[in-house]
Amino acid sequence: MTAAKTAPLPQSADRAKALALTPVSRETEKRLERFVELLLTWQGTTQLVSPASIPVLWTRHVADSLQLLDLAPQARIWVDLGSGAGFPGLVLACVLAETPGAVVHLVESNNKKAAFLREAVRITGAPAVVEAMRIEKFVANFATAADVVTARALLPLKSLLDNSFLFLSRGALGLFPKGQDVGAELTHASKYWNIDYTLVPSRTDSLARIVVVRGLERRQVP
Repeated sequence: MTAAKTAPLPQSADRAKALALTPVSRETEKRLERFVELLLTWQGTTQLVSPASIPVLWTRHVADSLQLLDLAPQARIWVDLGSGAGFPGLVLACVLAETPGAVVHLVESNNKKAAFLREAVRITGAPAVVEAMRIEKFVANFATAADVVTARALLPLKSLLDNSFLFLSRGALGLFPKGQDVGAELTHASKYWNIDYTLVPSRTDSLARIVVVRGLERRQVP
């Protein structure tokens, strides 16, 4: 009988680099370590992230998520659309565990990923709620206001704005990490929306930007 194969651990240098880019408290670091350990365990049977990103998981996924906190330091109620493996939502919740009244809504329709997120919430003690449903259903039934709505590696910007409009119209801040094609996505989205936005350089990828949306108004499209 052969021993079961396990996912390779991220290099310690990558972890150190990530925490240097986005420092956290020792308590948060422990929660993140438990989360990453769980992810690597589940990755053996359920692909949660690209296998190629495992050696740089801390910088590529964890630090990339953590950097959003500095853009909304006073936010308490977060909505993460299409949470997937928990980036950025579960990572943010690990930090917000030290903030009274904070909660992150993790919206994920994939049953396996939602199950992973529930277990991650349990073992980390992060203040997060797994919303196992399609984004459209969640948006239609979410009655309270959110401080921030975010999504990472989910949809083109135009579609993200379509799905986020209800939150943004109620005063939420939109934080949408994007890659090198952000200019083209903004050009397309601007055909349908008047967008009050700024672009913030990513700390983890010189070609990436975070689209910070502070206002959104639907355009009259012929």
